[in-house]
Amino acid sequence: MIGGEVVVDAHVHAPRLSTLKPSWLEWAERFSKSHPWRDAYDAEGDPVPERFDALLDAEGVDRALLFCEYSPRATGIQPIEDNLPIVAYNPDRFRLVANVNPHLHHPLVSEVERQLALGAVALKLHPVHGVFSPADKELYPVYGLCAERSVPVILHSGTSSFPGARASYGNPELLSDVVEDFGDVQFVFAHGGRGWWYDVAAFLALAMDNVWMDLAGLPPKKLPEYYARFDLPRLATKWIFGTDWPGVPGASRNVAALRDLGLPEETVRAVLSGNAAKVFPGLDV
Repeated sequence: MIGGEVVVDAHVHAPRLSTLKPSWLEWAERFSKSHPWRDAYDAEGDPVPERFDALLDAEGVDRALLFCEYSPRATGIQPIEDNLPIVAYNPDRFRLVANVNPHLHHPLVSEVERQLALGAVALKLHPVHGVFSPADKELYPVYGLCAERSVPVILHSGTSSFPGARASYGNPELLSDVVEDFGDVQFVFAHGGRGWWYDVAAFLALAMDNVWMDLAGLPPKKLPEYYARFDLPRLATKWIFGTDWPGVPGASRNVAALRDLGLPEETVRAVLSGNAAKVFPGLDV
C-alpha cells in the first residue's frame, strides 16, 4: 500500500533475461533510471521470486499482473511458464496474463485455453511486436472465448521503439469494430494510445463502457499534456494504473506523480485499484 491506498500494477514484465533481445535490456536500463530492478535477478539473469516479491513490496505494490510475450520479431519469446514460479511464491500478490501470437499459435483458441488453465486472469495481445491486426477475423474466436469466460483483453495501444515492431498495428482505431462486436469483453488499451493516438484511445474509452486505458510507460506528470483535449478528471475514471516494470523509475514514484495531478481522491483510488478490480477477476483488492 502507498499512503493507505491499495496499489495494483496492471502491467509488469519479469522475464528471464536470456530470452530477450539486446534492445529490451537497453530499454529497461534507460527508463528504469535509478530503480534497482536488477536486484530481482540472479547472476544468470533469472528472476528470483523472493527478491522480486520483496522489491515490489518495498514499492508498495499489492497486486501485479505478470505479462509473458511471444514476439520473436521484436523482443523474443518469454513463455508464460517462466512466470509460474513467481506466482507460486506469492499467489496473493501476483497474477498471470496470457499472450498469443497468430503467427506462432494455431489453433489460437486452444492456446488461449491452455494458458487460462495455468491460471491466467487476462489475455494480452501485442499486435505491434507480433505484426498483426487486432481486428483480424482469425482473432474473433479468441474474443468470443474471452466473452464466454469473462476474460478481459489487454492490447498494446500506441507505438513501440523496439526494432522489428510495426507501429501501424498499434492504432486503437483498429479496435473500433471489435469493442462493439464484443461488448461483453472488457478491453484495456495498454499505454493509452502512446505516441500518435492519445485522442483516439481516450475517445473510445469515454464512448464505450467496455474500454479502459492503462498508464504503463506514461509519465504521470505528462498526462495533462497527452490528453489536453479532454476533461482530465472525467477521463481518469477510465484509467488503470500500470508501470511497464522494469522500464519505470519505481511504482512509488509514479503513484506520487499521479497524486500530484490534483485529481479527486476517489478517482485516484479507482485508478490505483478500483478500476482494476472491476476489470480483472480474482484480484481480491
